[in-house]
Amino acid sequence: MKKKIAIIGSGFSGLSAAAYASKTGHEVHVFEKNNSLGGRARSFKTDNGYTFDMGPSWYWMPDIIENFFNDFGKKASDFYQLVSLNPQFEMVFSDGLMAIPESYEEMKNLFEKTEKGAGKMLDDFMEDAQYKYEVGMKDFVSKPCHSWLEFVSPKIAKSALRLDLLSNFHQFVRKYFSNPKLITLMEFPVIFLGAAPKDIPALYSLMNYGGYKLGTWYPLGGFIKVIEAMAKIASEQGSQIHFNSNVDKIITDNKQVSGIVVNGRKIDFDVVIASSDYHHTEQKMLPENLRNYNENYWKKKTFAPSCLIFYLGFNEKIPNLKHHTLFFENELELHTKEIYNDKKWPTKPLFYACCPSKTDKNLAPENCENVFLLMPIATGIEDSSEMREKYFLEMIARLEKHTNSTHLLSKLDYKKSYCIDDFISDYNAYEGNAYGLANTLSQTAVLKPSLKNKKIKNLYYTGQLTVPGPGVPPSIISGKIAATEANKK
Repeated sequence: MKKKIAIIGSGFSGLSAAAYASKTGHEVHVFEKNNSLGGRARSFKTDNGYTFDMGPSWYWMPDIIENFFNDFGKKASDFYQLVSLNPQFEMVFSDGLMAIPESYEEMKNLFEKTEKGAGKMLDDFMEDAQYKYEVGMKDFVSKPCHSWLEFVSPKIAKSALRLDLLSNFHQFVRKYFSNPKLITLMEFPVIFLGAAPKDIPALYSLMNYGGYKLGTWYPLGGFIKVIEAMAKIASEQGSQIHFNSNVDKIITDNKQVSGIVVNGRKIDFDVVIASSDYHHTEQKMLPENLRNYNENYWKKKTFAPSCLIFYLGFNEKIPNLKHHTLFFENELELHTKEIYNDKKWPTKPLFYACCPSKTDKNLAPENCENVFLLMPIATGIEDSSEMREKYFLEMIARLEKHTNSTHLLSKLDYKKSYCIDDFISDYNAYEGNAYGLANTLSQTAVLKPSLKNKKIKNLYYTGQLTVPGPGVPPSIISGKIAATEANKK
């Protein structure tokens, strides 16, 4: 039976849900509160010729993204060109740097050179991580997670111990490596899963495989090209996308969705899929008696970090800077403690620099550089221009030291900051979170906020605050799950 479906938000999960829901013959409308596509993956252009991706910059798990296009008889290459980065990225330590090569054999040699026997241990680690990736990303994360019974299958039962759901990532990495640099290298990807490595299930070594072994890629033109490709597919399937369309309220009748209020105007719908912030959707769009969760529930949850970002244009090239650079001169453990436990601005921060103009000359004027700096921070802390500037100057000083550059501030052609208050304003993000809900053991699978409203028929949630979790590939999968569930009724 054909239904009229409203999707709130045009991020990865919203566009994914729209494409799959339209494919099954439903009338689909996507409502985006901002004036452009993408949610956190938006892009913007400056008057003086710079183009900035505002959100994701790591193209990992390329096969999972490819699966989306294949489901519609397409390939990612029909829409954009992927470039394999070499080195994949650099890590700056207090006593030098480590460049992670594109070639896995070269990576093994680097590990062996850093720690005797670590080349063979990397093989063992990746063999285990590949198994978790193939089971986890193809079976485990595709469930709607209404009940643990969904995981009662011979394959998952047989895999349970090997998936390492009950052991933590901190201990798991140390079974293979003892060199501090290698440990940091292997642990860094899980920071963006929303907790310290000791609180993340060892299952997520699958990220190391999905990144390091499958490679680090870049879509020419930026991540906005992926968003535009997904929107094109959704539109080809029949979805209509509406900009500057803020959803104020979800209307129910006898505990069933009957429509939404958009910019003060009521529109009838049979189904709503909210790709908007889950907490905001419930607290602001629904009456208290129809919410899955109360405010106290959200306060007890562990959220992934927020971040302080600077979008920068420089009027000359910056030497010795790669596409991705991680500044880890300070202790990872201290920074994560100040994000998740102490919840304060970091005393000795780590940060990340992305310079996509090293790969894509069209993102900056000729002989100029496009850079963004990102520092993970705690959610819910006080945001101020003074605090932003303090850390900006520290990051610039460390960037200058690493690249042997001088007077970078005098070469600034463009500067824009983005932090907690902006995440709240633009995305209604709970406490200004940037990456959703942490993938801790107590917030995994069925223990995540439910994909379905338990009190209202035909209201579903999708995106980084529900299953399967934060990140671009999981968000795309989340949209597919939500659309599939909506199609069952």
